[in-house]
Amino acid sequence: MIPAVTDLLDTAHVVALPLVTRFRGILVREALLMRGPFGWTEFSPFTEYDDEESTAWLRAAIDFGWSEAAPLLRDSVPVNATVPAVTAAQVAGVLARFPGVRTAKVKVADPGQTLAEDVARVRAVREAMGPEGRIRVDANALWNVDEAEHAIHALAEFDLEYVEQPCATVDELAEIRRRTEYLGVPIAADESVRKATDPLAVARAGAADILVIKAQPLGGVHAALRIVEEAGLPVVVSSALDTSIGISMGAHLAAAIPALEYDCGLGTAALLAADVTAEPLLPVAGAIAVQRVEPSQALLTQHAAGDERRDWWLARLERCYRRIESTQP
Repeated sequence: MIPAVTDLLDTAHVVALPLVTRFRGILVREALLMRGPFGWTEFSPFTEYDDEESTAWLRAAIDFGWSEAAPLLRDSVPVNATVPAVTAAQVAGVLARFPGVRTAKVKVADPGQTLAEDVARVRAVREAMGPEGRIRVDANALWNVDEAEHAIHALAEFDLEYVEQPCATVDELAEIRRRTEYLGVPIAADESVRKATDPLAVARAGAADILVIKAQPLGGVHAALRIVEEAGLPVVVSSALDTSIGISMGAHLAAAIPALEYDCGLGTAALLAADVTAEPLLPVAGAIAVQRVEPSQALLTQHAAGDERRDWWLARLERCYRRIESTQP
């Protein structure tokens, strides 16, 4: 059973949080927060997502706020730094926001940038982290197969841990994995999991070595755990530029996975210039704590979205709720 929609709306707060630097083309991250019987939870699909895609995010918010947590196997989760598509000169400043991390995920293939800029950025990360640092790159499905092959060749000298979503489709991932297998650079799938009608298709096709799992897009912690178990591949738990409340959801997912071989992409509160809690889930000694987050009323008020944006989010929540309600017995 799902809670009544009034239970969601009665505690809803819509916030607009500034970012430290442009990320995914935005400078402000909006999110809707609400309190359930098990604590605060988050509904924050990106604004360009339609209601069909956003409904899974509301399922996740309900799951985290209105269900008991899955059994936790650890009380902290190692995380990676996230380096946006900044210039090479800005890399050191970004990494400084992630104290103690041993892994960096570097955004590449940003629209309007060149491969040479990507190479310079990754080189700067390698120089900053030294030979023992782990570097993964994320193309967000923006290369075709030939572009991906060329780029992976150009970046392989930096000893990549893996390349995340180099191409858009499962068939393309399988092809680029075949073409670059001799380089020993694993392929990770993100969009092919969280945006897919069948999130297990990429695993069944042998198109990826690693799956990137995000709690909100997959319908919540419990739904994501079922996917992890069925896929049978190593996973990286990541966030979607959430507030610390949404990151807490991801941390609970990561803490419930038996074999967690890779550092997780849950350090992204460091990319926010403001958060909803006085104690944000920032990396400490390369890890974040697995805990529920209680927002500050003062910060909720300070960063409250304007009336028009608040109404937009509440209407979106109600539309997505009706989609969930229509599937209930």
